[in-house]
Amino acid sequence: MNIFVAKLSSNTTGDDLNDAFSQFGEVSSAKVIFDRETGESRCFGFVEMDDEDQGYNAIENLDGSELDGRSIVVKKARPREARPQGAGGGFGGGNRGGYGGGNRSGYGGGNRY
Repeated sequence: MNIFVAKLSSNTTGDDLNDAFSQFGEVSSAKVIFDRETGESRCFGFVEMDDEDQGYNAIENLDGSELDGRSIVVKKARPREARPQGAGGGFGGGNRGGYGGGNRSGYGGGNRY
């Protein structure tokens, strides 16, 4: 079972997550997500527990609990395909991408777009 953990302290490590969740069963992996460009914590992470009952028990007991001085949010992670479109990252969204862009003065009438 993949578990999403949010509102982490920027100092929280994967080992901290592992320690917190291992009280409820065997943790197969625990990781905090970092920004690729800055290397700073994005203050969320994922914990993988093989036993679903243990995972749900961890969610029930740790959601709203304190870790490194922060009240954390713990819930079952949604699969990538189940996340709503436009929810962070990915392709598209906003007014970027597509073809063209830039100076449109050649389309007559200046900046109509």
